[in-house]
Amino acid sequence: MVAAVRVHKHGGPEVLTYEDIPVKDPGPGEVRVKNTAIGLNYLDTYYRTGLYPVPGGFPFVVGSEGAGVVVAVGSGVTEFKPGDRVAYQAGLGSYAAERVIAADRLIKLPDNIDYKTAAAMMLKGMTAAYLLTRTFVVKAGHTVLIHAAAGGTGMILCQWARHLGATVIGTVGSKEKAELAKAHGCHHVINYVTENFVERVAEITKGGKCEVVYDGVGKATFPGSLDCLKPFGMFVSFGNASGPLDAFNLGILAQKGSLYATRPTLNTHAAKRESLVSLANELFNVVKSGAVKIEVNQTYPLKDAQTAHRDLESRKTTGSTVLIP
Repeated sequence: MVAAVRVHKHGGPEVLTYEDIPVKDPGPGEVRVKNTAIGLNYLDTYYRTGLYPVPGGFPFVVGSEGAGVVVAVGSGVTEFKPGDRVAYQAGLGSYAAERVIAADRLIKLPDNIDYKTAAAMMLKGMTAAYLLTRTFVVKAGHTVLIHAAAGGTGMILCQWARHLGATVIGTVGSKEKAELAKAHGCHHVINYVTENFVERVAEITKGGKCEVVYDGVGKATFPGSLDCLKPFGMFVSFGNASGPLDAFNLGILAQKGSLYATRPTLNTHAAKRESLVSLANELFNVVKSGAVKIEVNQTYPLKDAQTAHRDLESRKTTGSTVLIP
């Protein structure tokens, strides 16, 4: 038996139940990992509330990323052995002291990246990687708008986009978060509580607007995000922190300048083993170079997952957060 956080019914943070659960031995092609650190993500709240369907039904263990040590391998596994340091972003099940995971979803952790950093960046960092280098290929000279610039994914996106040579505009919800965003890649920061972000983007760009908007906020920033794009620009929706978008009328894209819109996912971009490894290596390299710094600003014991979720949803957190089993 190992300690874990499970959900027996959809609801608020109070449905996160800390309890002991059995963990099976790894089967063919599987690995058992002892988690040292577990990443906290907004995605976790979507499964908890029922916004996203849960494969397999109740009860389920929340969470999809973590880092730790291999403790056992199943038959046919040759790439990993007990004692290996690993990290992952995979299916549900990471809010646990130990879990079994498919070997092809694991990544070997470089010696100079610690467990907390790895757990805090696998989902958010590889999300930034596919958004910046695959969904829309950011190049020097581009102007990009990144919502929630002081959040875990936002801070990685801002630093990485600046590293690629883009002019980075970020939105935040407080003066303190504005300072954080400025310190992590933003050339210009807009406080959407006190400023109209559409008007400010127009002012900052002198009417030129942006090639791309990366929007992990959702309902609260739509359709304003579209008004920040120049003709043929791309609206990239990758999250719903303020709630999902209402019905999307494609005609709006024509009216606002023959825009493009997409809703990509990491699961699709990392579905093949070679793609997963490529994204992880890009992330590790940009972190090892110092161009992107992963800020783990909050740490909670796994048993306090309810508090962690409340703080995340009330926007009390900045940067990345990890849970410790």
